[in-house]
Amino acid sequence: MSDEHQPTTPPEKHGPARNLDAHRARYAQRTAGMTASEVRALFAVANRPEVVSLAGGMPNLAALPLDSLAGEVASLIAQDGQGALQYGSAHGVPELREQICDVMAMEGISAHPDDVMVTVGSQMALDMVTRIFCDPGDVVLAEGPSYVGALGSFSAYQAEVVHVAMDDDGLQPEALREAIGNVTARGGRIKFLYTIPNFHNPGGVTMALNRRAEVLEICAEHGILVVEDNPYGLLGFDGQVYPPLRSLDADNVVYLGSFSKTFASGLRVGWVLAPHAVREKLVLAAESATLCPPTLNQMIVSRYLTTHDWKGQIKAFREQYRERRDAMLSALEQHMPEGCTWNTPDGGFFVWVTVPEGIDTKAMLPRAVTQRVAYASGTGFYTDGFGSRQMRLSFCYPTPERIREGVRRLANTLTEERELVRTFGSIPQREVPGPQAPSPDTA
Repeated sequence: MSDEHQPTTPPEKHGPARNLDAHRARYAQRTAGMTASEVRALFAVANRPEVVSLAGGMPNLAALPLDSLAGEVASLIAQDGQGALQYGSAHGVPELREQICDVMAMEGISAHPDDVMVTVGSQMALDMVTRIFCDPGDVVLAEGPSYVGALGSFSAYQAEVVHVAMDDDGLQPEALREAIGNVTARGGRIKFLYTIPNFHNPGGVTMALNRRAEVLEICAEHGILVVEDNPYGLLGFDGQVYPPLRSLDADNVVYLGSFSKTFASGLRVGWVLAPHAVREKLVLAAESATLCPPTLNQMIVSRYLTTHDWKGQIKAFREQYRERRDAMLSALEQHMPEGCTWNTPDGGFFVWVTVPEGIDTKAMLPRAVTQRVAYASGTGFYTDGFGSRQMRLSFCYPTPERIREGVRRLANTLTEERELVRTFGSIPQREVPGPQAPSPDTA
């Protein structure tokens, strides 16, 4: 009998798993820990109009003077299109760098434009800083919890993240000393401390003023650089501006800023203020990554700062976000079941909520979306598996009415989840493969 008439052998019922990615063997080792944002798979659903999303940190752009801005952009292209649509310097548009120094001066930072580098959002700044400082296996200290985008950058360069505990007054100096001692004892090499001292993402807390100098002293004592991320610094609800760490130590702090929270996130314009030698390395790293940040976007921001009352606009943002925060806190107090706790942020975008023991916020998320509400579960803001009882609720984007309805739906979901736990027991703690890649839903 010829081969073509031989009976075929049925495939094994439980044969080896097939590799669906033909390029898998080619990937660099550093891609092994890359995982998608926890709610990215649900993001399309969460963005449906019937779902109240308390997950994403998207600013409220409805407060911007869009008609006026449209005219300014048209005028910019008509008058200076040859420059606005051309390649630029990796350092950034000079006029904008000067204006950035004026913005930072509102927080007490004295800086020279030459030491400012414009970036494609502060996410690019995080990537550049990690690239020039971290070798595989180096240690980065970061608050626990910490911004998911930063954790993703650290993971991409194969750095180890060691979390430092926070409380209602921000990063704890004693916990910082303990973390440094533990890493040093096992021979680890700490490259920098990453911190969000003002209106923390996701924790919502602010580092106490009396701790700031102590944190800087501890890092200086141990030869550790400080990377300060301060996108929310001008968004204090009572108008108070806390002194950035950079204003206290110009030599050992790399400062990251952004117009995403105080103007327009879609333009993706941020900056790094760094000691001169560090800035030189950052420019070289940026040239290899993007060649140059978009000139048009920088010139739009510069034109906005020149022609608009941007300080008044920030005040309007503060007032709107304060109203939304108050709506969220009132709804939490009214609806959340017993055993839930949360903080009271005095600025920024976020409330950090702890749920009753036995409830896993990551496991509950699909059921919450079924109830037409979304949030960011706490595990995405840690690299070590913690955060299963926490969630980040964002109040910056929905209206107060939507916030109240979203919290009501969330409270109903939590009540049902607690009944499931009482009936069937809690879900065992799961291993988390590593930090997640950032996405707009967890910004």
